[in-house]
Amino acid sequence: MVFTTGTGEDFTIWSLVDFDTVGYYSRYSRVTPALRAGTVEVRCESIDDATTNVDVTYTMTALTDKGKKSLKSFAGKPFEDMIDSWKQSIDQQLTALLSAP
Repeated sequence: MVFTTGTGEDFTIWSLVDFDTVGYYSRYSRVTPALRAGTVEVRCESIDDATTNVDVTYTMTALTDKGKKSLKSFAGKPFEDMIDSWKQSIDQQLTALLSAP
């Protein structure tokens, strides 16, 4: 699976490189050509029928000087906000899928 996000210098190409349905694990390669490249690991653990714990790990490398500055968005509050925006998007998609006829 390959998909893209962002626009302009934040345009990012994602590729799914590992996917384990038994272990609830996936790993993505992501490249933002103007700035950075790296991997994202996602591990899920079922807590109960309605709750899942998700652990997300980003490993990033700057590709340019501007990319070095952009890595600051992967720490602290900016990172928490980015992860929360992904959670909101996923929650919306799941709600739509589960309510579809």
